[in-house]
Amino acid sequence: MTFQLHALCIDANEPLRLARFWSGVLGWELEDDSDEGTTLLPSDDTGFRIRFLPTQEPKMGRNRMHFDLTSTSLDDQQRTVSTSLGLGAQHIDVGQRPEDGHVVLADPEGNEFCVIEPDNKFLADCGFIGALACDGSQEVGYFWSRALDWPLVWDQDQETAIRSPHGGPKITWGGPPLMPRTGRSRLRFDLALPARADQRAEVDRLVSLGATRIGTDRSEADGVLLADPDGHEFRVLAPASTINPR
Repeated sequence: MTFQLHALCIDANEPLRLARFWSGVLGWELEDDSDEGTTLLPSDDTGFRIRFLPTQEPKMGRNRMHFDLTSTSLDDQQRTVSTSLGLGAQHIDVGQRPEDGHVVLADPEGNEFCVIEPDNKFLADCGFIGALACDGSQEVGYFWSRALDWPLVWDQDQETAIRSPHGGPKITWGGPPLMPRTGRSRLRFDLALPARADQRAEVDRLVSLGATRIGTDRSEADGVLLADPDGHEFRVLAPASTINPR
């Protein structure tokens, strides 16, 4: 059985405001989830939606996952930066060097993202969202490759990357040293199962691959909360909980 990466969930103090920011940056359609927050539906081959879920918790420290947005030219890179700043982003310093070609920004709630320089060969055919760049070990890259049945497209010097066979962004892990944990991950994956799938059996399979069951989210019928081998939380939705992407 193959899981689908259904959504990237982002905790937000103001979900609608943050969704509008990213809708403006990405050009994705905004859909209201009522009490569940707000969802952006992809307008390209990204393959997953982005959900902004309400939280009262403030952001603490750097996220362990961020977007790498691609550019087709220096002018295109500057347009993305200017658009983002106009929508409420800010320049931030995460230790990048003056000679680095990428631009590091933070969205209105402080979530980091990079606008990558043109001619980046690693992200050459990945679309506007070139990658979800994650802090993580080689082991966790192997775990997610097996969990999603996505092939490894990079595995060198303890750095790993996977990509859906259908295209879209890469998911990358930078290897050691790993960042210290600062509580619950603000960005997390929701995995979907095909209709009539056995949720319990599939959760057991993830545990056999190295996941840890850490409880339920709301109810067993809605989803099962797990952590990957690096301790990053994710949720396996019940088959009835998923919504077919447009």
